[in-house]
This record gives sequence, structure tokens and C-alpha cells, in this order.
Amino acid sequence: MTPAIKPLVPVLNYPPELLLQAQGIKVAFLDVDGVLTDGGLYFSEQGETLKRFNTLDGHGLKLLMQAGITPVVITGRDSLPLRKRLTALGITHATFGTEDKLPAAERYLHSLGLDWSQAAAMGDDWPDLPVMQHAAFACAPANAHAQALAIAQHITSQRGGDGAARAFCDLLLVAGGHYAKLLARMTSHVQP
Repeated sequence: MTPAIKPLVPVLNYPPELLLQAQGIKVAFLDVDGVLTDGGLYFSEQGETLKRFNTLDGHGLKLLMQAGITPVVITGRDSLPLRKRLTALGITHATFGTEDKLPAAERYLHSLGLDWSQAAAMGDDWPDLPVMQHAAFACAPANAHAQALAIAQHITSQRGGDGAARAFCDLLLVAGGHYAKLLARMTSHVQP
């Protein structure tokens, strides 16, 4: 006889006021360098830009999509590794090579039929500040610039590229009432 599998209980806890601030989110704007990566730029001998991505962050973005929250990447750089990573994750909303991120975010809101009250943003430096200011909920990784930390409603304990984006995703999932359902769905398929 196979032993019964114990259901997993969600272990994440957030202050109620933080969860209230993060409720109702339908779109999450994210920067890349310093948020989805550690902010370092690695160059090969051929001059190709290399990036390191965290799989925890990638899975968090997939979970957002499963919960009906659209991840949108708006970044000041463009590179083939980044495009390949976003394609592998199934992220179709991305703007590359822009320092003026607010107009790009507004275009996505319009095309998705959403407004700023349904938007969250995670950034780490000055180019991200306008989007963070407009979003209903703003988050920054632990190693963000002081200006981003000052306007963020939540600062993750993780650094950019080391699970900060996953922490942001998890918070949005808990606030939206999706986390426990997704966890139960994921673990119900586990075989002993």
C-alpha cells in the first residue's frame, strides 16, 4: 500500500496591509538588468553579451501567466540571450532597447484594456522610476538603487537575479488568491 501524500500548506506570510496594496493586479511590469539578472554585463571574446537568469524567477513568471496576470518586460537593453529566455518562458509582451519606459508601459495597458490601478512594477534604477510611480504597486529588489528603494511599497529580501522577481511574483499570487490553488494543482500531480 502506498502511503498517502500529505498536502503542502502555503508557507508564505505577508502583512495584511501589504496584501491589500498588491490586490487586483492584472499586469506586472519588470525590468531585466538588476531585476531578472544580477545587473552584471558579461561579454564573450566575440563581444556577445551574456546574461545569467534565475530559474526561480522564470517559474514565478510562468505562475503569473497561469493566474491570469500578464508579465510585461520593458528593458533598456536588447540581446539574443534575453529574447531566447523570454521566448522559452512564453512571455510575448516585451519592449527592448528603451530608456523611456513609461510610454511603452502605457501602450501595453491600452492594448490589454487595463489601467494603472491594475498594474504592478518591479525595477531597480532610475529608468524604472516613472513606471514604478504610476503603478498601483511597486516593488524593488534588495540591491536596487536608493531612489527605487524609496518609492517601492515592498523591497524583497532577495537581490536582482537571485530570486527577487520570484518573490515579487509570489507576493502578487498570494495577494490575488492564486498561490494556494496553484500550489495544490502543481503538487497534486506528484507521484511518490
